[in-house]
Amino acid sequence: MPLRIALILGSTRPGRRGDQIAAWVLQAARAHGGADYELIDLADHDLGNLDEPGNPNFQQYQHDHTRAWGALIDSFDGYVFLVPEYNHSYPGALKNALDYVYREWNDKAAGIISYGGWVAGARAAEALRLVLAELQVATVRAQPTISTHPSFHTGTFLPQEGLDTAVDNMLDQVIAWSSALRGVRQAKTQTPTAA
Repeated sequence: MPLRIALILGSTRPGRRGDQIAAWVLQAARAHGGADYELIDLADHDLGNLDEPGNPNFQQYQHDHTRAWGALIDSFDGYVFLVPEYNHSYPGALKNALDYVYREWNDKAAGIISYGGWVAGARAAEALRLVLAELQVATVRAQPTISTHPSFHTGTFLPQEGLDTAVDNMLDQVIAWSSALRGVRQAKTQTPTAA
């Protein structure tokens, strides 16, 4: 069964630029190959603010939207997060989506593509790494960054020189780690429990 990698667009803001970047990254990923890629746009999922009363570690979800979100996240072997920088961090909508579930994220790999102004979203990516580590998601080293100033100088996304190579390098790492961690998850399900 081929690896499944989700590209998660982490902004729901009206007028965002991430949708143009996401379309380009999805096309680049499909050309790269090595996995089946699917775009998850948080704007398409009616999660609202976290409204589950219980600890997500126990997976005792009260709401259909949480169960649907959990099943979707669980269906992937790895992720690529497309994250803008808002006030030196990543958007609240993404943090909310991450917090809804826990085990569904565990033992997966992730790459991060950040975008923003002068530092191209690098601070958002670093903040995101801390949260992903707590969710037991292994982030890869390769981290493409996109400065919105030159990339949108015409109003439409224009990838800068070298971005395709940076994305390919990140995808190579995400695929390798996702494949290895699939084995970790399978070993966990096959381990007999102590009596």
